[in-house]
Amino acid sequence: MANARSDRIQGTLDLLILRILEGESLHGWAIAQRLQSLSREVLQVGQGSLYPALHRLADEEWIAAEWGISEAGRRARFYRLTATGRRQLERERDSWDTFTTAVERVLRMA
Repeated sequence: MANARSDRIQGTLDLLILRILEGESLHGWAIAQRLQSLSREVLQVGQGSLYPALHRLADEEWIAAEWGISEAGRRARFYRLTATGRRQLERERDSWDTFTTAVERVLRMA
């Protein structure tokens, strides 16, 4: 079951990161913690998935990164959503809504 859950997270990780960054700039560890907390501990993402996703999103210019100091007093890269990222988030949300509606139709068939 953990592998299936991990696969589902991997397929939606960009959407989840963009949504988390919609409200504020956060460093990587805080993004992972926010995801875990908001999902009531159901969704967890490891560094091996999170940081490549953050780099990919930065390459697409959907997020931007700058150095800052974390709440623990350590130097960390803080990520924020860009204007392009906000538009992508809306596209991702629309796509997600279409997908989940289709899955629900299949699951509820008589």
